[in-house]
Amino acid sequence: MRAVVSPSQIYGSVTAPPSKSYTHRAVALAAITEEETRIYTPLLSRDTRASIRAAEMLGSEVAMDDDFLRVVGRERLACPADVIDVENSGTSLRIFTALSALVGDGYTVLTGDDSIRRRPIQPLLDALKRLGVDCWTTRGTGTAPVVVKGGGIKGGFTEIIGWESSQYVTAILTASLRAGGKVILRVEGHTVSRPYIDATIKTVERFGGRIAREGYSYFEVEPQPLRGISFQVPGDFGAASFIIAAAYLAGGEVLIRNLDPSLPQADSAIVGYAEAFGCKIGYVDGGLRVISDRSSGELTLNLSDSPDLLPVLAVMAVARPATTHLTGVSHARLKESDRVNALAVQLRHLGIDVREREDGLTIRGQDEIEGGLILESYGDHRLFMAFTVLGLACRKGLTVEGAESADVSYPGFLEDLSRIGARLKIT
Repeated sequence: MRAVVSPSQIYGSVTAPPSKSYTHRAVALAAITEEETRIYTPLLSRDTRASIRAAEMLGSEVAMDDDFLRVVGRERLACPADVIDVENSGTSLRIFTALSALVGDGYTVLTGDDSIRRRPIQPLLDALKRLGVDCWTTRGTGTAPVVVKGGGIKGGFTEIIGWESSQYVTAILTASLRAGGKVILRVEGHTVSRPYIDATIKTVERFGGRIAREGYSYFEVEPQPLRGISFQVPGDFGAASFIIAAAYLAGGEVLIRNLDPSLPQADSAIVGYAEAFGCKIGYVDGGLRVISDRSSGELTLNLSDSPDLLPVLAVMAVARPATTHLTGVSHARLKESDRVNALAVQLRHLGIDVREREDGLTIRGQDEIEGGLILESYGDHRLFMAFTVLGLACRKGLTVEGAESADVSYPGFLEDLSRIGARLKIT
């Protein structure tokens, strides 16, 4: 499907959808908690449904009751009757690969779509092997499909690289809560996407667990029971970033409700970045208010801890009449697409001056964007949403391929855009 976007004026209010990251983590922890957990206002998207399905296949009882997801997990997970297909969810693949080691007996096979089968997982498997887990990839390529032999995690020392994905750390920490002995995890090199690790530990603490740590390089996890809780999923700053960008690009004002800055989220950095771009932005009683404006002068932003903001900031940079350097995101090449290259290629189609580097982009923005073209989103939900909001600022609008991909993380994206004045249609 395609989104056909016309130049628009943006004004109004939306409610940020629930956080994808916190929904994933709450479901995974509930799956290894024997008591009932109630997850209030979970995000029900293609990605989070993959985690819910994986939990069910590993033996959890899961039901949706009114506005909460009820999950009753197990200490010893069940061997699934079929292959676990995570579709497009890298978080689901990595967390549930580690949790599959907690199956009592038997083998668990996990796979996903074409994108998932290209994304690396070997560092996680190597870390699990050091903890006594027998696991491998079926093609010997270090990518899914993955096979994990059950029998538990013995405990001990392991290490993993930090510069590729923080999801490896989250997966080891989560599964280690049910290991047979203490797990010590050392993270090698610079750790990227660190707020995601903070979110994992914060969620573990909500479930009554404890993880000892020294910054982002050393962790100790004792085997421990978790308690069933009522968990309120906060709003998602990553999803809200596209509404912020819509206001910035089209000119206008929006109010975004349901955002809690007190809980760690990597993408909450969008507030400071939008301010650097010139937006008047701040928290008021009703939520986060954004008023469009532009800054001038050269700007450099290091996105090492918030790589998912690369697409939205890149399209914002297109409409900023100055040079913007977006750095520290070589790991964004390992997402649903090679986002660094994909952005460079598609923005050049629009006549934008873009320089691609190994770890990011340099974009020379301009006052007026002609548009009138068809852009490819490569099946990547964040690229689709970024190019769609860019179309609001193009003189001839834009047509963006891949509208169905928004369901991965923000099922109500197009409806919310329309609600605040975006002129668009799906073909």
